[in-house]
Amino acid sequence: MSKLISAAFAGGLLAGTAVAQADETVRFWYHFDNADNPMSELVDKFEQANPGIKIEAENIPWNSYYDNLYTSIVAGNAPDAAMVKMFAQPRLVEMGALEPIGARIDAWDGKADLQDNLLNLTRASDGQTYYLPVQYVVLYLYYRQDMLEELGLDVPKTCDDFRDVAMKLTRDTDGDGQLDVYGFGFRGGKGGHDHWGSLVLSRGVDFSAGSLTSDAGVAGTQWVVDLFEKDKVFPPSAPNDGFKEVTGAFKAGKTAMTIHHIGSSNGMVEALGNAVSATTVPECGGGHWTSFGDESTAVFSTAENKDAAWKWISFLSTAGNNAEFNKATGQLPVTKTDSEGWTLHEKRFVDATVQSLPFANLLPNTPETSDFVNTVWPVNMQRALTGEITAEQMNAEIDKLYNP
Repeated sequence: MSKLISAAFAGGLLAGTAVAQADETVRFWYHFDNADNPMSELVDKFEQANPGIKIEAENIPWNSYYDNLYTSIVAGNAPDAAMVKMFAQPRLVEMGALEPIGARIDAWDGKADLQDNLLNLTRASDGQTYYLPVQYVVLYLYYRQDMLEELGLDVPKTCDDFRDVAMKLTRDTDGDGQLDVYGFGFRGGKGGHDHWGSLVLSRGVDFSAGSLTSDAGVAGTQWVVDLFEKDKVFPPSAPNDGFKEVTGAFKAGKTAMTIHHIGSSNGMVEALGNAVSATTVPECGGGHWTSFGDESTAVFSTAENKDAAWKWISFLSTAGNNAEFNKATGQLPVTKTDSEGWTLHEKRFVDATVQSLPFANLLPNTPETSDFVNTVWPVNMQRALTGEITAEQMNAEIDKLYNP
């Protein structure tokens, strides 16, 4: 009888273990602008291959993504894994929120298939690896080829060219006395620091003490403000415009140039066909600066099962799965295998991306960058554009953030 009881008890333990494995859950946060995304299909594929793990993938709106993420960490309710950007890494490291995954990456079969330098670009300042790249882009200048040809204008190569072309493209096309096409769609809301950076940081300016408040730094920001206040080449809505407003205006023919990356190229072509093309951002003050647009995934230090969380994020960065992920997001795959013969973007936009790589940059990998991106830059850019503060005061606020 005791043997039967023992056998039954052991069977119960085994059954309990099986149930526990079946119920094991990885909470994953991500942000896609496009509601039609492949996450459900990727989750199904992963769960079929890993029957002991369930993925709860939640799409968090971009505008509140990091506010929600930081709050969840403080509250002890962080996801097990999430999509993350480099600007957030220093703060997440400072909070002790990230699990180092360098050893896991080194032991991973997929490491050799990652594009060169992506792991170097995403490594933390403490030398640890917390991020696994999942997609990337480089920002460039979109322009309306048909409008330039109509007016006999060349593609701008320098900031002087850019200002001249933008002013000529700013027009009243229907004769009602009101401007209906603006030369450039400037993103004054959150995320627009990339536009500002391409026009200001190219001038030999950086975030070190006194650089932004130097004559060159102030002149750069003043030049941007003047494009809005004096030259009127930005739409009146520019101080508050975000991604949807800027790309929407360009597609609708209300702006003739803007800055974004290959992730929006298919939508541009769908709206405008061969009328839209791309080139590198202009050379300003003798240099170029454009933003390397990163997106990675990370495992959080509070994850109950870090092995399961790692298995999920590495699945997303494996050839085939990564292609499916990026077919919907519109960005470029991180694997060499998926990148070979990539045909989901037209060649002129791929070329503009590649030509921009030599001068692509990341913002400082410091805790201050999160505040710069989320509050300090957008608040002060909006205030400068509306005349509430000067360009010098705006740059001083940024300098004070990085160099207290």
